[in-house]
Amino acid sequence: MGLLAIRDFRRLFAAQIVALFGTGLATVALGLLAYELAGPSAGAVLGTALTIKMVMYVVIAPLAAAYVDRLPRRMFLVLLDVVRAGVVLMLPFVTEIWQIYVLIALLQSASAAFTPTFQAVIPDIVTDEENYTKALAASQVATTMESLLSPVLAAVALSFMTFNVLFVGTAVGFALSAVLVLSTRIPNARPSAHAGAWDRVASGVRTFMRTPRLRGLMALNLVVAAAGSIVVVNTVNFVRDVLGGEQSGVAWMQAASGGGTLIVALIVPRLLGKVADRRVMLTGAVVLLVAVAGAVALALSGLASWPLTAVVWAVIGGGMAMIITPTGRVLRGSVEPNAIPEVFAAQFSLSHLAWLITYPIAGWVATSAGFLTAWWILAGLAVIGAVAAVALWRPEPGFEVVAPVDDVAAGQGVAGADPERADAAPHRHAGPRAHTRAHAQAHAHAEDPQHGHHEVAIAEGTLVALQCSCVRPV
Repeated sequence: MGLLAIRDFRRLFAAQIVALFGTGLATVALGLLAYELAGPSAGAVLGTALTIKMVMYVVIAPLAAAYVDRLPRRMFLVLLDVVRAGVVLMLPFVTEIWQIYVLIALLQSASAAFTPTFQAVIPDIVTDEENYTKALAASQVATTMESLLSPVLAAVALSFMTFNVLFVGTAVGFALSAVLVLSTRIPNARPSAHAGAWDRVASGVRTFMRTPRLRGLMALNLVVAAAGSIVVVNTVNFVRDVLGGEQSGVAWMQAASGGGTLIVALIVPRLLGKVADRRVMLTGAVVLLVAVAGAVALALSGLASWPLTAVVWAVIGGGMAMIITPTGRVLRGSVEPNAIPEVFAAQFSLSHLAWLITYPIAGWVATSAGFLTAWWILAGLAVIGAVAAVALWRPEPGFEVVAPVDDVAAGQGVAGADPERADAAPHRHAGPRAHTRAHAQAHAHAEDPQHGHHEVAIAEGTLVALQCSCVRPV
């Protein structure tokens, strides 16, 4: 309640919620639109649309995060919401598949710029550390709840209206978001300490490559993407063509996956204070392997049923939550505070790269060769990712629980000795230019202690939002 007493945060949080539920409705509607236009080839359409989305996010989101300090943020956010609302209102009038691709490219370009800009606003409005932590948690809870409630709402709506009306609901959500953002006092951004978007990503990727636990995280990204692609891309065709379900059945099956995510996301934070992050995340990988094997069994046996499919979909949602939820803790505990934005930016790009690999497989291969072939390939990728994660991320007695950012900044470090910490330093083995840049950033943090915290806050909030955005077409 203390957090919601902050007027500007309250309005921004309301804007986030209505926009989230709008995109949740559009996620269901887009799958049904693809099925109406392409029938059995709907998976290929969705796979292509999602590939376009990932490309837009990888290219545009880092640029927006790097250069948003040059723009008046409130009007920029309002403009992006208006663009998103306008594009969504065009989707019900689509008659050709190529039109979907063009509109999705426009929509995702706006969303890729909106998300990092919006997340960068929150630390400027919620300046207290404890309240910001609560704000970040509230944002993640809202996103997780939406993954269950939006499909349920869509399923109920589809019982008495056509799916095209869901796009109108999405546009209304974006319009309300624009009004709420416009009524909020948003300060302009402070100048960034980073030379450029790609410098930040490259620095983070170098850190990933030389830090064993982060290499393991890269492998886990592949496991998440391989399993998640089955739900995101193949649900509409599997429900309509294999299970013989109606439009509302697609929404209910997506709700089953969202329910699994919600349940696990509520449990995992309680475990992380007692169980090592590595153990939780590797357990999540095993859960996803079992779920993908279950999907293969459904396709192989020909005995697919609603209850069995719902269980597999729910287990996929839960397994993904087991890996995604602790990701921020692992990243924060692997580097010095001034390098946190870089590794978060790298995780964003590397996780989207994994989805870029798996989305076309789930869409194009399933359409041309059937679910069984596509899911066998995805199962193979999931196994490769899980085995690589175990091999690359060895047990670390000194890395059982990640310390809060403030403790790290105060010089207390991660709980216990961490022999990899020196290897994870952002300037080590990176050449004179990177060394000079890291030195300048450290000097800037020393002059302005709040600057470092501000960039860490932006990075963490943005990663939470963008990880969740991977698992929806809109």
